[in-house]
Amino acid sequence: MELLSVSLAAYYGDFTVAAASEHLTASQGKTLSVLRRGPASMSVLATTLTCDASNMTGIVDRLEKRGLVRREPSPSDRRVKNVVLTAEGERAIDVIRGRMHHTLDGLSRLDERERDTFYALLERVFTSRPAPDGA
Repeated sequence: MELLSVSLAAYYGDFTVAAASEHLTASQGKTLSVLRRGPASMSVLATTLTCDASNMTGIVDRLEKRGLVRREPSPSDRRVKNVVLTAEGERAIDVIRGRMHHTLDGLSRLDERERDTFYALLERVFTSRPAPDGA
């Protein structure tokens, strides 16, 4: 657990510095990163980023003002607004990821097989969910 904690701290430190190079806070950068996977509602963003919905509104407002995201009605529920990454937002998150030198240097020490294994292990650890009844 300690190594995981140290690794995550190093990753987020690297991410925070890279986001600042684009004049973004870490929370704004994380929002762009989440949206890189696809549009999301404000409530999904707040849950994913573990922040209050009112805080998420402020983050999205600032990103929208810079042209990095836009709000649009959800195709499945017109009452819900989805947040969508713009082309400029995609560029910004790509720049941030490209400037994460500490992280990229560490990953470059792994060969392709090791990176595939690392990814598979992270996916297994962090995306597996227990059954609802605890079974």
